[in-house]
Amino acid sequence: MIDLEKRRAQLLDRKAELAARLQEIDAELDAHQSKDWEDLATERESDEVLEGMGHTGKAEIAMIDAALGRIDAGDYGICAECGEEISKERLDVLPYTPVCRDCAARNAARG
Repeated sequence: MIDLEKRRAQLLDRKAELAARLQEIDAELDAHQSKDWEDLATERESDEVLEGMGHTGKAEIAMIDAALGRIDAGDYGICAECGEEISKERLDVLPYTPVCRDCAARNAARG
C-alpha cells in the first residue's frame, strides 16, 4: 500500500528543489554579458547546456504536477494505459510515472 501523504511530500520536495534550480539557471543565464567574442562564444555554449537543463527541469515539474493531480483524483499508482497497479518499487524510483513497467517498455519499443 502506498502512503499517499508521504508520496505527496516527496513530490512537493522534489518540485521545490527543481524550482530552486530553475531560478539558479535563470540567474546564470541573465549574468552572461561578455564583450569579448571568445568569452561570448564560450558563454553561449554554456547557456545552451543550462537551457537544456531548464527544459528538463520544467518537464519534470509538469510530470510532478500531473502526479499530484492523480493523488488528488484518487488515481495515483494506477497505470494510465492498462489500468493495472504500478509497483511500489517503480514508484519509489519514478514517483511521477503515469505508467507501469510493462506499458513503459511497450512504449519504448514503439520508439
